[in-house]
Amino acid sequence: MSVLGAVSQLLAIVAALLLAPLLTGWVNQWRAKMQNKSAPALLQPYRVLHKLFNKESVVAEHASPLFRMAPYIVFGCMALASAIIPTLSTDLPLSSAADAIALVGLFALARVFISLAAMDVGTAFGTLGARREMLIGFLAEPALLMVLFCASLISRSTSLTTIVETLAHRELAIYPSLLVAGVAFTMVSLAENARVPVDNPETHLELTMIHEALILEYSGRHLALLEWAASLKLFAYSCVGLALFFPWGVAEADAPMALVLALPVLIVKLAIGGIALAFVETVSAKMRIFRVPEFLATAFLLAVIGLLVNILLGV
Repeated sequence: MSVLGAVSQLLAIVAALLLAPLLTGWVNQWRAKMQNKSAPALLQPYRVLHKLFNKESVVAEHASPLFRMAPYIVFGCMALASAIIPTLSTDLPLSSAADAIALVGLFALARVFISLAAMDVGTAFGTLGARREMLIGFLAEPALLMVLFCASLISRSTSLTTIVETLAHRELAIYPSLLVAGVAFTMVSLAENARVPVDNPETHLELTMIHEALILEYSGRHLALLEWAASLKLFAYSCVGLALFFPWGVAEADAPMALVLALPVLIVKLAIGGIALAFVETVSAKMRIFRVPEFLATAFLLAVIGLLVNILLGV
């Protein structure tokens, strides 16, 4: 492992931990502006995390150790997922030990633990949220895998760094397979991050909430870790989308100057993506939970079509 590789890996982890709440605040601010509402402060997620970390955690009397361990496991999975995605550089020591399939596995592992923890206390809301979360995961993970496989066919590898290096060196053009896969990825990303039209992160209504139902029994530092993990998940999905469809600006191995420029380029791309996400949420209406399977099935079919287009046409 080279010194530059270790620095790149450390910067990637630090950038994810610091920028994830900022991205959430940026999206919330623009969403409020587009809806003609009073926008929250950009740094509001940091203030919420600081307040929660300084509060005492209240745990149910009959909660098992799983309930206490789940926030740390979920946060660790999201931090590790952000670490193996080439956000700043392709020279990542951890990338050799994980590929696109392992990335989906980390998301699935976090989902299983947060769902089990939600059912552990035995409340109606927790069980309801866990069922809905597993339903969404059951449909979203195959679609995400198909999107990643579509990109891997171009690079002939499931390694995320290899995919980014290959796509970054291709000529600037619209590739039909990636275009269709990009639409599918956007739909999966909205569902996985509990955004409109699948879920509304600002509501606590029984008939609509999914993510909020999972964490309703948590408080203090446990709730802070889960909220931070949710921001990391949004950051990870955003970076996966940028790596697959807008890979330019990511530094390569043995390029220290490119690594210096990679951070501002990443911030600009995340800022544009955050505005686009806020716009999509503003113009979309919350769909019924029974329509979500159709929504994600459409994403899966689009990803498969992108895969077939790549196989048949090679573009």
